[in-house]
Amino acid sequence: MKILIIGSGGREHAILRRLASDTPTPELHAAPGNPGIAQLATCHDVSVTDLDAQVSLAEELQPDLVVIGPEAPLVAGAADRLQAAGFAVFGPSAAAAHLEGSKSWAKEIMAAAGVPTSASVTVTDLSQLEAGLDRVNPLRDVPFVVKADGLAAGKGVVVTEDHRAAIAHAEAVLAAGGSVVLEEFLDGPEVSLFCVSDGTRVVPLAPAQDFKRALDDDEGPNTGGMGAYSPLPWAPEGLVQDVLRTVARPTIAELAARGIPFVGVLYCGLALTSRGLRVIEFNARFGDPETQVVLERLTSPLAPLLLAAARGELAEDTELTWSQDSAVTVVLASAGYPATVRTGDPISGIEAAEALGTHVIHAGTGLEGDTLVSAGGRVLSVVATGEDLEAARALALAGAEAIGLEGSHHRTDIARRAAADARASSLGTGPGTGPVTAPDTDTETETETETETETETETEDRA
Repeated sequence: MKILIIGSGGREHAILRRLASDTPTPELHAAPGNPGIAQLATCHDVSVTDLDAQVSLAEELQPDLVVIGPEAPLVAGAADRLQAAGFAVFGPSAAAAHLEGSKSWAKEIMAAAGVPTSASVTVTDLSQLEAGLDRVNPLRDVPFVVKADGLAAGKGVVVTEDHRAAIAHAEAVLAAGGSVVLEEFLDGPEVSLFCVSDGTRVVPLAPAQDFKRALDDDEGPNTGGMGAYSPLPWAPEGLVQDVLRTVARPTIAELAARGIPFVGVLYCGLALTSRGLRVIEFNARFGDPETQVVLERLTSPLAPLLLAAARGELAEDTELTWSQDSAVTVVLASAGYPATVRTGDPISGIEAAEALGTHVIHAGTGLEGDTLVSAGGRVLSVVATGEDLEAARALALAGAEAIGLEGSHHRTDIARRAAADARASSLGTGPGTGPVTAPDTDTETETETETETETETETEDRA
């Protein structure tokens, strides 16, 4: 099988790494790829924003399957263009990707499908702001959640207790010509669940949890994601089936009923609140860095699953197989991230990190001559597995410490609380692993869209 991957970030590197382990191994191509991807696939100098060039490349290569990684080309219609040219594409049409491209439209779909989510108000004028905030946060005793309605290149979401900051963000979005979605704050831990769909049927992957804040203990500004882990030993029994029943299948069915079949990955960003399961948001593609840990645990072949979805031939009773090991990833970010980042710094130590037993995913890297350098905000993702979360996180952190990148930073608490609680439970001294008792995050920290590489204008590598 010949497969072409569109994208240049950590998500695409993780997908390609997993595809490379299929038997037989597919012939892999990437556009444009990155230095890490180039070790697994033939890279082609085609931007993710150049839809004409993508079609031309596909016509030249004649792949059996095209997988589109980032959301920007999906929203722009890359899947439509490639399908019209006769190719099997894993990735939703522009109409279906609007589920991520417009938060207010996603709310409309959820309401029609009966999907549980937060209360929200869409605001298009400054005069509506105060009344809108009062509707979703009448007591003003929890954080304000203010979102730009569309893709916003890393500046779309603010979750803050500061009323003035909430107003300022909304005003900035409105001044730029956009609309704003004001949402009820959701308490409880977050879960990410990827659901593969062929437009009718749905197959879930394993759940994961990511960490949005830049600093340990969920301090600092929101980012595209600083780490993730899977499985979730604290998750309630039957969580995946509950998400399928109440969220994924109703959403896919509602879109199909509107003549908008969703083919690809429906990323369900969820909160397990005191009032039950709620959807924070939908994305129309694999998320980063959750993809790194979810696909690391997948032992079923990936290529046949994606091809079956692209062809509308997915069997809903598909039973995927998973490693019993835990997987943890720690993101290494450039100096300044998530604000103004410094790029062009040499990177060293990847071989040393991998000699420890980790593998290193490239997200924002480039080459200056023969020197590997930083080329974006989130630069690398160090992935490790172990017999439990404690072992996996210790190895991932050791790998991150082995890498040299001046001014870089990473979190040291990825999966720490879940690992400690799982360990205590196994010793009979902890709260157990039944109801949600051991989350690592307990506030809504929305997924943000962020640019990872400064050489591209597309939005890349977000969680």
